[in-house]
Amino acid sequence: MSALSSQPAVIAFDLDGTLVDTAPDLLDTLDIVLDEAGAPRLPREETRKMIGAGAKALVNRGLTAAGINVDPPAFDRLYERFLQHYADHIADSSRPFPGLVEALDVLAERGHVLAVCTNKLEYLSRLLLDQLGLTDRFAVIAGSDTFPVSKPDAGHLIGTIERAGGSAHRAIMVGDSMTDVLTGKNARVPVIVVPFGYTDTPAEELGGDVLIDHYDLLPGTVERLLGRG
Repeated sequence: MSALSSQPAVIAFDLDGTLVDTAPDLLDTLDIVLDEAGAPRLPREETRKMIGAGAKALVNRGLTAAGINVDPPAFDRLYERFLQHYADHIADSSRPFPGLVEALDVLAERGHVLAVCTNKLEYLSRLLLDQLGLTDRFAVIAGSDTFPVSKPDAGHLIGTIERAGGSAHRAIMVGDSMTDVLTGKNARVPVIVVPFGYTDTPAEELGGDVLIDHYDLLPGTVERLLGRG
């Protein structure tokens, strides 16, 4: 067995829309911010697609879609209000996607190292995973502010993998968006795409290496990709 093949593989997951369906609590919080800005609330089918680039981008996208322009100090106040309310309600309705926990168990039993690579702020990521009882499953939780760069910069994913004790040559990214696919391509790490997240581009058109429609398929897909590598 080569040294490379004996090295534990790192499986890095996006968080929002990949590990956990966080849309209900994120969008409830966006509604609060829009109310305070005097903006109309937006349809959920529209705002759901705004998730994925972090809280600041979500607030900005929501205000822009509602036709509201605010000066930087006012935006900062609304953003801080978003963070405060969201932290207080981060797991009211957010739940792991079906089959996730069981898939994580299988991957861990097979010796793979699990990590989170997300554009959510690190403290919010940890708070969410703590409240869902998932934190201890991951060797690393890397948010948008953990490193000097964030997705789709390759440094975010590579830094996550290396902090988990692995190498990009033996790693896989699991995500739901073009940002995740671009991150994997930039880092030269294969990407497994899930279709139940937050994107206005159909999952099959994102350009990932493999598309799975349920987490029951994840362990076998991981093994096939690692074997191909």
